[in-house]
Amino acid sequence: MRFRKTSQQSQLRELGHRKPGDISLRRPLEARRFRRVLGVASLYSAGYGNVGSSIYYALGVVALVAMGATPIALFAAGILFVFTALTYAEGTTMFPEAGGSASFARHGFNEHVGFAAGWALLLSYIVTISISAFIISPYLGHFWEPLKTDPWIGTLLSIGVVLFLMVINIIGVRETAFVNIAAAVLDVAVQALLVIIGLILLLNPGIVAFSVGQLVENMFGSGNWPSATNLVFGIALAALAYTGVETVSQMSEETRLPQIRVPRAMFMMMFTVLIMFSGVSVVALSAITPGDLATEWARDPVAGIANAFPFEWLKAIFMPLVAILAASILLIATNAGIMGISRLAFSMGSYQQLPSVFHRIHPRFRTPYISIIVFSVVAILILIPGLFRGDITEIFENMGGLYVFGSLLAFAFAHASILALRVRKPELARPFKLRGNVRIKGRELPITTIIGLVATLAIWVVLIVVQDYSRWVGFGWMAVGLAGYLIFRWRRSITQRRMGYEPK
Repeated sequence: MRFRKTSQQSQLRELGHRKPGDISLRRPLEARRFRRVLGVASLYSAGYGNVGSSIYYALGVVALVAMGATPIALFAAGILFVFTALTYAEGTTMFPEAGGSASFARHGFNEHVGFAAGWALLLSYIVTISISAFIISPYLGHFWEPLKTDPWIGTLLSIGVVLFLMVINIIGVRETAFVNIAAAVLDVAVQALLVIIGLILLLNPGIVAFSVGQLVENMFGSGNWPSATNLVFGIALAALAYTGVETVSQMSEETRLPQIRVPRAMFMMMFTVLIMFSGVSVVALSAITPGDLATEWARDPVAGIANAFPFEWLKAIFMPLVAILAASILLIATNAGIMGISRLAFSMGSYQQLPSVFHRIHPRFRTPYISIIVFSVVAILILIPGLFRGDITEIFENMGGLYVFGSLLAFAFAHASILALRVRKPELARPFKLRGNVRIKGRELPITTIIGLVATLAIWVVLIVVQDYSRWVGFGWMAVGLAGYLIFRWRRSITQRRMGYEPK
């Protein structure tokens, strides 16, 4: 509901009670904008920092459930990622603002649906920040074993990483762009090298560890193929590996010419992800059994691939290289999560879906520092249980499932919103319009978006049926958020009426 001011006196009263750092609709437009400083390379690197990093832990989590069908689960989730990325490309070029699926839902439906989408997305961002920071320690354990074996040392390092990135993000997004680009380029290069070497070994009949026969046995051998339910559950968990699409959308408000650069970054990500993830998963199962991949190497599966190389000199090169690279790209993923969640909270605060404090930006650095601090602290709280490590396999499965609960729900909102906008607002400019449409009652509806919506909802339903933890914690999160939202809106309405606002 919109409101109008009833008197000049009340206008002056509002201005007189403005706190330093508050954003008012009467302030100049430029004072409420982020700096548009990002290009395609920055968008791609931040997005791939999320997507590319997830293979360093998602491979083990997916293998726990999908077992020998892990490459198939990752590829199926990759196709869903392509459909989702295309949907986000159309939506982001229409509304180049922080918010992602929450922004699409607000425009396509209303602000209440927009809040539900944003709250689900906040959950997935919080989990991805925590899990990315938490996995840095096991990989660096190659250099100092206590980082992998001692829960206190490893968790304290992860907490330190979040605190460090919190400060960097308060200073400004430009300061993180160069680091993101450099690490993403190195990550793509080393992942490609791992795949190439693995395929060369795979095609060499003299090497038993990497062989087509071993790959077939690990995928289809007795006890290695999952049930139909576990295969679908594995595809759901594999969605954990495709997290960067929201990050790119969130950063569109800080991008130069987003109508051109956002689709380019999305297409670059789609191409890289499908090739790398398919290659890495195939190489992994040609050398490591699904059981070992899901247990011994659950936290550092890519290190398991390097450890399986048949020549000691190859191990000596790739074991430390993978450790450094994994730590670097996971650092990017943690950073991208903080960037994304702070921008999302800023956007929700600006539309009165969260308290206005989340809409406050730093007077010097032009960044949403309150959002950055608050959600960095929440991510740190999630890391605290790592000080008392229990069943690490269960921890990863639960965190992965919880992330997927929020992200798939947000993706479903995104698909539904683009379809709603095609029906309700066909006249809107669409700088990037999806092709391959079907006509229904005179409206063009993109086939990829329809398939994406149906598939996303189906996999989400399987997840909440199969995994108790995601079901109870996920629905609990949504219930608490919706209750808080209703109370906040009710109190805001009372406050505005007391200050002299009337419904318009």
